[in-house]
Parts: sequence; C-alpha cells; structure tokens
Amino acid sequence: MTLVRWEPVRERSTLQHEINRLFGGFFDQPASAPTVGGGLRRQWIPPIDLVQSDGTYILRADLPGLASDDVKIELDDNVLTISGERSTAQEQHAEGYHRFERASGSFARALTLPAGVDAEAIEATFADGVLEVRIPAPQQAKPRRVTITTPAAGDSAAASVTERVEETTSTDAVAAAA
Repeated sequence: MTLVRWEPVRERSTLQHEINRLFGGFFDQPASAPTVGGGLRRQWIPPIDLVQSDGTYILRADLPGLASDDVKIELDDNVLTISGERSTAQEQHAEGYHRFERASGSFARALTLPAGVDAEAIEATFADGVLEVRIPAPQQAKPRRVTITTPAAGDSAAASVTERVEETTSTDAVAAAA
C-alpha cells in the first residue's frame, strides 16, 4: 500500500472547483421573471466600462436598440444613475416555434463617484448603441504651508517675526534620531 501525503490546500482547491462546476454560474445570472407564456424572461443589465484617462472618468455602456430619449442619467449625492427601458415587439405566429433570448425591460445602473465631482461639467453622448459619459475628476486638495507670526520680545509695536513650519515625515524623524 502506498502512502500519500495529505495536502489540505490542494483538497480545498479541488472542493472549490467541484462546487463551482456544480452550480455552473447559477448565482452569476440575474433573477428571471415569469412571462405570460409560462417561460422565463431574463433581466437585462447592460454592461458598462469605467476608465480614468487624463483627469476624466469615462463611462461607456452598451445599450443596443435604444435611442437617447430612452435613457436617463441622474447625479444625486455623488451617485450617478443610468436608467432606461428596452422593449421588444412580441410576434405571434400560429405555426412554428419562436425563441426570445434577447433580454428586455427596465434597467438601472448606479455608480458612486468621488466627492467633489462637478455635476454641471458632466457630458454624455450616445452613438451606435453606446452611451459615453465623461465625468471630470475632482481636484484633490493640495497641502499648504501655514506661517506663524509672533510679536518680537520687548517690542510692543506689533512687530512680528515669521517662522515657517516645515513638514517632517516619520522617516525624517527616524533618520534624525539615528
């Protein structure tokens, strides 16, 4: 009989793989709603890309079959919401079987933006079924130096000496102590 060394990490990996295979993306699919014919209708969640380029956030959403009037963009409390509805025309034929795989219905996607975004500077374009929203990145607060003024000793005429406060990092303090 051959003895095999037990490797718990390998066992966990194998178990995880088997569980993923068993469920097969069951939890990855959006919830389905029943239709009039008894079938299931897939919920439509349009895919989006969000990238940052040259101080601007660029959001692109694939919205095939929609017009710009079908889409609404709102910014409320630093939450950008894109919503709309895509409808499909249901064809009825007495003979033959039809299959509807394209999802339809209303959708809403919400993204939290960093604080300080200027709502008036947001621009959106819609062409060839792709919505592009350009959001200028907020300006980051820059550190500033503070000057301290003190009256000169023995002078009551409000003469002052300006001292600069220099910022030191913890690494500078450690290097100075050594």
